[in-house]
Amino acid sequence: MNAQAGFSRRGWLLFGAMALLWGVPYLLISVAVESFSPPAIVAGRTLIAALLLLPFAIRGGALKAALAYWPWVLAFGLVEMAGPFVLLGHAEMTLPSGMTGLLVATVPLFAALIALGGGDRGVLRPARGIGLLVGFLGVAVVVAGPGLFGGEVSLLAAGEVLLVAVLYATAPFIVARKLADVPSLGTITLSLLMVGVLYLPIGLLTQHEMPTLPSVAALLALAVICTAVAFLAFFALIREVGPVRAPLFTYVNPVVAIVLGAIVLAEPLTPGLLIGFPLIIAGCWFAATGGRLRPRPPASTAPDLVAAPPAP
Repeated sequence: MNAQAGFSRRGWLLFGAMALLWGVPYLLISVAVESFSPPAIVAGRTLIAALLLLPFAIRGGALKAALAYWPWVLAFGLVEMAGPFVLLGHAEMTLPSGMTGLLVATVPLFAALIALGGGDRGVLRPARGIGLLVGFLGVAVVVAGPGLFGGEVSLLAAGEVLLVAVLYATAPFIVARKLADVPSLGTITLSLLMVGVLYLPIGLLTQHEMPTLPSVAALLALAVICTAVAFLAFFALIREVGPVRAPLFTYVNPVVAIVLGAIVLAEPLTPGLLIGFPLIIAGCWFAATGGRLRPRPPASTAPDLVAAPPAP
């Protein structure tokens, strides 16, 4: 992939899909934690998703290929799923879903810092650097919008979400640099299965009440739509645009999270969002494309970063 190129049309479609697929979970997690413990949510979400993908991964040989790289697959699962899923569940016991989505929007900044530490100077190009700063400013405006979120914010919960952002920024680099030769379906399925088995006993021990129907529905949606489907789209996005720019959809996730939180959970919505939203979108555009208006050549002309999943 040319580091100076912009997004392809396919890249933008995947980008939009991820903005929606991982903007919705904050609402669903907020509903699920009403009667599920955070570890129980992680166990249910990952095991259900793994069981859905397992037949396709076995039939196409993707699971066998992933087993050969199981230490890195496990590392990916711990960084992308095991840590973030339980941290988000615990944080959303006190934080509004919209605030959680906003804090996760710092992922591209951490991704840029990780890339810079690894010697990638492309993130320092003026347009992309300005885009990152403008996007972060937009997030700050939305967070600081007067009256957007009433009451005090738990520093512990906010810290948990920022740690999630660091983990989410790290995961694409594991995929691109250590799992490039592994079919993405195999990596996703095996990592989900490992995390699910790890959390199952913890989830059973920490679940002390009968789940409600809304919580069960939220957990199923998390597993099927926001995990199984979303991870397939996420790996395709990493392959299309690279590990630095793939997480940029997290600048748009807060808008989805805030709007859904306001409509479904009656979380407060103020002019702060109207001011911050254009900044977030502009920052995202420039950080992703460097200000280029023309799409880059099709992905087939660029070297693969992640092996494409076999057709089911």
